[in-house]
Amino acid sequence: MKTVAPAKPARPCRQWHSLRFQLLSRSLLILAILLILIGILQYAFMRETIYRNRAVSLHSQVLSIAPAQWEALLNDGEETRGQQPRPPFILMPGTSLAFSDREGQYRILIGDPTKSPPELTEVQKSQLLDRRSRQPYLVYGSGADEQLVVAVPIGGEAGQMMGSAYICSPTQPLRDLLGRHMLIFLALALAAMTIGLLAFRPVLRRTLVPLSNMVETAAQIDAGHLDRRFPTGQGQAEIDQLSESFNGMLHRLETTFTAEKETQEQMRRFIADASHELRTPLTSIHGFLEILLRGAADQPEQLQEALHSMHGESQRLNKLVHDLLLLSKLDRKPRAEMEVGFLDTTVQAMEPQLRILAGERRLVLTIQPDLECRYNPDQIKQVILNLFQNAVQHTDPDDGQIRVSLLKQYEHIQLVIEDNGQGISPEHIDHIFERFYRSDTSRTRREGGAGLGLAITKAIVESHGGTINVSSHVGEGTSVRVRLPEAGLELK
Repeated sequence: MKTVAPAKPARPCRQWHSLRFQLLSRSLLILAILLILIGILQYAFMRETIYRNRAVSLHSQVLSIAPAQWEALLNDGEETRGQQPRPPFILMPGTSLAFSDREGQYRILIGDPTKSPPELTEVQKSQLLDRRSRQPYLVYGSGADEQLVVAVPIGGEAGQMMGSAYICSPTQPLRDLLGRHMLIFLALALAAMTIGLLAFRPVLRRTLVPLSNMVETAAQIDAGHLDRRFPTGQGQAEIDQLSESFNGMLHRLETTFTAEKETQEQMRRFIADASHELRTPLTSIHGFLEILLRGAADQPEQLQEALHSMHGESQRLNKLVHDLLLLSKLDRKPRAEMEVGFLDTTVQAMEPQLRILAGERRLVLTIQPDLECRYNPDQIKQVILNLFQNAVQHTDPDDGQIRVSLLKQYEHIQLVIEDNGQGISPEHIDHIFERFYRSDTSRTRREGGAGLGLAITKAIVESHGGTINVSSHVGEGTSVRVRLPEAGLELK
C-alpha cells in the first residue's frame, strides 16, 4: 500500500513581508491619507466659498431694489395680505424674501409659504445686520430644509430707515454642486492612486537594485569566499555606507580566518615536529634498553656506554620538555614578572660566562652605563645566552668574532649581538623564530638543538614589551637587535 506523505504547511507568502511591498504599500497609504486630507480641506474651502458667493449675490440682489420699488412691494404686500404671495420677479428660483419693519412686524413678501424665511431670534438678527461680522450669512435648518439666510437694512427715498429685508435661498443646489465636485475629486484621487501604483513599482524596483546586489553578494559569501566584497559607489549614500561597513567586517573576518588557518597549520607543524623530536631520544633510549635486555648488562663496557648514552638522551629529552613547558607558560602569561633595574649590570655580570662559551673566539663588549629598564633578570639572561650560543655555533672557533653591545637609543635600550659567521640566507630569515625550525639542516640535533631557542627568545622579548629583529648576509655574518623600553615606558 502506497503511503501518502503528509502535506507540508503552506509558508506565508514572502512577498507580503518584502521591503519592496512594504515601501509600496506604505507610500500608497501616505498618498491616500494626503488625498483624504486634501479632499476634506477642499470641501470645507469650497463650501465656504460657494456659500459666501451665494450670500454676496443675494445681498447684491436686495441692494439692487430701489426704495420706490420697496414701497410698492410693501404696499402690494399690504393689499395682498392673507392671499397667496406672487411669484418672485427679481430673485433666483426658490428664493424667499421677508421684511421686518421698525416695529418688529415680520411678513413674507415673496416666496413659497412652505419654504418661507425662518423667523430668526434677536441675537441672530443682530449678528446678520452687524457689518463687522465676518459671517455675512446664516445657515438655518438641516437636510432638505436647509436654507441660506442674508439680512439687508432697507432705507426709504427720504433716507429714513424702513426696516430689514431677510432673503433666504435653499442650499440643496449648492450641496449638489459640492457633491459633484467631490465626486470629480474622488475620481481624480483614484486615478492618481492607480497611476502612482503603476509608476512607483518600477521606480522602487530600480531604487532597490543596490540592495538586491548586496543580497546576491551576501549569498555568494561563505567561509571559503571571504575575499568577495559588496559593491560601493552605487549612488545611494546609506547603501554605500552599509556596504563599506560590511566590507570592513569581511576584511576583519578574512584576516581572522587567515590567522586561524595559519595558527592551525603552525599547530599541526608544531605537533609533528614535537612528536618527531620526542620520538628520537625515546627511540634511542628504547634501543639501548633492548641491548641491555639481550645480555649487554653483563658486560661492563657495554653497560657503561649504554647508560652514558641513555643519560645524555634523557637530558636532551628533559631540556626539550622544559623548553616546551616554558613556551606554553609564555603563551598563557605573556607579561613576565619584572622589576626595575640596571640592565648593564646584568650583562657585565655575565661576561665571564660569555667568555667561556666563546672559547678562542674574540669577544668585544660595548656596554653603556646606567641603563635602567623594567625586566626579568633570569629571562633576559636566557635571551642573551640563547643568542650568544647561536652566534658561537655559526662562527669559526679560531677566527670568529662576536660583538655584544648595549646602548641607549631614544626612549629604548638596544641589545645587539653581532658575529662574523656564515650568515643566514634570505629564505630562512622569516622563519628562524618559528618553533622547531632549523636554518642549517646539515647540523645534528645534538649540536643544533631542537629549534626552540629563538622561539623562546622572541616570546620572552615580546613579554617585556620589546621587539627583536635579525639582519644577515651570507658569508658576512649576522646581527640580532633586541629593543626594550626604558623604565616607566612602553615600546610602541
